[in-house]
Amino acid sequence: MYFSSSALKTGLLALLSIGMLSLTNMANAACSALYNHQFSTLQGGKINLCDYQDKPILVVNTASKCGFTPQFEALESLYSKYKSQGLLVIGFPSNDFKQELSDDKQINDFCKLTYSVKFPMISKSSVSGKTANPFYQQLIAKTGQSPSWNFFKYVILPGGNDVYAFSSDIKPNAAEILSKIKPSLK
Repeated sequence: MYFSSSALKTGLLALLSIGMLSLTNMANAACSALYNHQFSTLQGGKINLCDYQDKPILVVNTASKCGFTPQFEALESLYSKYKSQGLLVIGFPSNDFKQELSDDKQINDFCKLTYSVKFPMISKSSVSGKTANPFYQQLIAKTGQSPSWNFFKYVILPGGNDVYAFSSDIKPNAAEILSKIKPSLK
C-alpha cells in the first residue's frame, strides 16, 4: 500500500494532535477540584492553579481603601522571599466590604504604584456570600470560614487536603501563617 508524503504527514499530525489532547485531558483530570481554576490577573496574565497544586499557596482578599491595606507590604515581602522556594501569594480584590476601587485598572495601578505589588492579583470578584467566586466557595466549604473582612487569608498546603483560614488582623508574616507555609517550601 502506498501513502503520499502529504497524506503521511497529515496522518502523523492528526495522531500527534490526539496525543496532545489526551495529555492535556490527563493533566486536567489529575488536577483536583480545588485547583481546577484559571484566572486573569490585573497584570495582564493568566494563572492556572493546577500548576501550583504541589506548592503552598497564600490566598488573600484585598481592598485598596481598607485599614489593613498596608498588609500588601508583608504579602509582597513573603512573595519576594519565598517565590523561588515554591510559595504562591495570590490576591483577590473584592468590593464585598465596600472598600475597593471601581475597576481593575485602578486597582492594579494602586497596588503597583503604592506597594510595588508583583504577586498575582486576580480581577475583582466577590469572595463572600452567595455571589462568591467558585474558588472562594470551595475555600469556604473546606474551612467552614468565610471572609468576614478584607485581608482574610487562606493557606493551602500542597495537594489541597489541608486548608487553613486566618482572620484579617493576622499579618501575612505572622508565626501562625509561616508555621503552615515553611515546611512545604523547597
